[in-house]
Amino acid sequence: MRSRLSQYWTLTKPRVVALIVFTALVGMFLAVPKLSDLPLDKAVFGLLGIWLAAASAAAINHILDQRIDALMARTHDRPLPTGGLRTSQAVVFALALGLASMAILVFRVNPLCAALTFASLIGYAIVYTGWLKRATPQNIVIGGIAGAAPPLLGWSAITGMTGEADWAYALTLVLIIYLWTPPHFWALAIFRREDYAKAMVPMLPVTHGVIYTRWQILFYTVLLVLATLLPWALHMSGTFYIGGAVVLGSVFLWYAWRLLDPPDEFFAMRTFQYSVVYLMALFAFLLIDHWLMPWLQPGSALDFMPVA
Repeated sequence: MRSRLSQYWTLTKPRVVALIVFTALVGMFLAVPKLSDLPLDKAVFGLLGIWLAAASAAAINHILDQRIDALMARTHDRPLPTGGLRTSQAVVFALALGLASMAILVFRVNPLCAALTFASLIGYAIVYTGWLKRATPQNIVIGGIAGAAPPLLGWSAITGMTGEADWAYALTLVLIIYLWTPPHFWALAIFRREDYAKAMVPMLPVTHGVIYTRWQILFYTVLLVLATLLPWALHMSGTFYIGGAVVLGSVFLWYAWRLLDPPDEFFAMRTFQYSVVYLMALFAFLLIDHWLMPWLQPGSALDFMPVA
């Protein structure tokens, strides 16, 4: 039983989903000016619904990618390629998670959050995994919007997106994750390019070569660093955030620049690993700036944020 539960848990891609839930949580916290304004029930049920939807999308990804997973060294030991679970079991599991997610979000949060979460689930699980991933080397760029949605989902769970400022602020966070996705994933794709070639997945390093991909990583990293200045420019955050964003961004730019002429083959993987730390730290700086540092900076987010 313990082994079977472990197989189901693996289907949910817990490490990936943890990052999704964390960015959704930051979106929730940034949506209100004070902790006392945060509706605890919506926050709890919103996080639960978003987590279940992300887990459902991850399970669908396992189902649709099981042929590819069986051919790749990184994924050949997943539950479906190894026979740890049957496809029918994974399908039932994914549907159960998805239905539970929608029920929670519709009845305990709000219909808009449910609709946005459902669109994100379909965008990642069906549009990206089922079509874009196999159709174009720009799969990450086009499909990245689905994976960038969690801050918007968290924000909508709390406010219902009733004001223009809600959309402007939430979509700023979405833009940051959207621009982060290509350098994050292409660094991994460079390191795993032989696997993708074997599985006939047209990732950018396979179709356009490693050198071209390295330049694309640098290009998107520059755009990303510029986008991380927007929360400060829009008065969502103050000096604590912008200081952290500049330091984190400078390190990411160094990784992207060094990747043009890397010291070894594993440097692409180190760039990928830093990108995960980068996003978590960046959103943590946003959170700390909003909740713990506002008294240090006049004209901070507390003066500009709409009350839910």
